[in-house]
Amino acid sequence: MNPPIPIVVRESGMQLGMIGLGRMGGNIVRRLMRGGHRCVVYDTNPEVRQALGAEGATPVESPEAMIEALDGDGPRIVWIMLPAGRITDEMVTRLAAAMRAGDIIIDGGNSYYKDDIRRARQLAGQRLRYVDVGTSGGVWGLERGYCMMIGGDTEAVEHLDPIFATLAPGLGSIPRTPAREGHDPRAELGYIHAGPTGAGHFVKMIHNGIEYGMMQAFAEGFDILRTKASDKLPEEERFDLRLADIAEVWRRGSVVSSWLLDLTAAALARDEPLEGFSGHVDDSGEGRWTIEAAIEQAVPANVLAASLFARFRSRQDHTYGDKILSAMRFGFGGHLEPKTQSPAKAD
Repeated sequence: MNPPIPIVVRESGMQLGMIGLGRMGGNIVRRLMRGGHRCVVYDTNPEVRQALGAEGATPVESPEAMIEALDGDGPRIVWIMLPAGRITDEMVTRLAAAMRAGDIIIDGGNSYYKDDIRRARQLAGQRLRYVDVGTSGGVWGLERGYCMMIGGDTEAVEHLDPIFATLAPGLGSIPRTPAREGHDPRAELGYIHAGPTGAGHFVKMIHNGIEYGMMQAFAEGFDILRTKASDKLPEEERFDLRLADIAEVWRRGSVVSSWLLDLTAAALARDEPLEGFSGHVDDSGEGRWTIEAAIEQAVPANVLAASLFARFRSRQDHTYGDKILSAMRFGFGGHLEPKTQSPAKAD
């Protein structure tokens, strides 16, 4: 049996820069400051960065100014929380031009893991270190903490451990899993070093692909429950079911209880018809990448593929189940779907 991997414990009070102060970036900064860390912040919206400045962060007017503001002899740390793709690539390039050997760039957004591998290879020539952090927690992370799946070289990840330990949920009230002796203790706290560069975002990508499937199962199930009152059925087989109560009772001891069900129950309790949701369901990319990985690795992924295609279909003809999906996405991530109208009446 391998000995547990030790957690690197250092004094709090590390300093880092945060670029991108949206739904998650801003709250990551707030949670870090609550833990005694010092944050330099930048966003293209000056009002957002000034608001965090009023809460104790140090706002700056450019990424280059951020690098200058990060003091100390150790490696300077900049966390990027931006949309995946070109905008993140451009920011990494811009930061690298101003940083020195040994500095660390963290990408906490939902980047494609192959982009992480490419970026790390490019930065290695400048002796800069790149760490990818798949981050889950949505708009609730400030209070609940963030589940993190981390990729990068061991030395850099261990140096950053006080930051990850502050952001993670900790043991909380979740019952401990039996027979975990010899496993990485950080997993119980809500974060893991998944492997080398790209591994963090790869694990988060599969996490989101599974999330698609779980959400689709709830959506379809509640759609079936709702249509049981349809006049297309024989009268004695029609049930006018109270969906809010069904969601609530399933939360209490059922094997399908989960945070996604909690969010569904809350949405149905507020508005069972879900009139505030259009039923148009976006996808953020990870579902597509998960299916691509399944194809590359010749792994059957029937449920995950079907859940992705169901989101494509939702943009043409919306069902009540699609509204359930929209309600869950809004609940955990604050995602606002387009307020489009269905061309056909939902069942």
